[in-house]
Amino acid sequence: MSNVVIVYCHPYERSFNHAVMCTAVENMNRQGHRAHVIDLHAEGFNPAYDAEELRLFHDGNTHDPKAYIYLDMLRTADTAVFITPIWWNSIPGMLKGFIDKVMKEGEGLSHTIGRFGVQGELTNIKHTYVLTTSTSPTLFFRLFLGDGVSRIFINQTLKQLGMQHRRWINFGGITASTPQQRERYLARIATMKFE
Repeated sequence: MSNVVIVYCHPYERSFNHAVMCTAVENMNRQGHRAHVIDLHAEGFNPAYDAEELRLFHDGNTHDPKAYIYLDMLRTADTAVFITPIWWNSIPGMLKGFIDKVMKEGEGLSHTIGRFGVQGELTNIKHTYVLTTSTSPTLFFRLFLGDGVSRIFINQTLKQLGMQHRRWINFGGITASTPQQRERYLARIATMKFE
């Protein structure tokens, strides 16, 4: 049984991303995992980085109490799941702000700075899943739009933070998809094995 933290980033509770999140939580519960959802929009997380936040950053501090709570949740998790749309070929600003504000430098926090740059401290996260939707078909996104989510967010940012065994599943072409295609995707999420 794993302690799972889900970082969910979509403002609309009738979105397909919300259906993905609900399906993933139900599946994890069936598998006996403890799933904790951080719903960034519903919880009113402020992704903006102000001067005071920057002043406190190098001491591993923040003036946003949610940042401490979220980082503590990630530091005790075995598994992390990010559920988000792809907007303009990347993750939404809300999720980028989550990374900016919550990931704090310092021993025992999310990372330290060593001779070769960022050294991840979140090695407790043994499995990382990124579940996304995109208007562009997945193959087109990967081959012609720079593959930014995989190349930068997953294989650079999450890797640098120490998160292991990263897996990305995208439902491309969401806007033009049929109800049957959406049901097939949800069925995939409903039956996938979360570690």
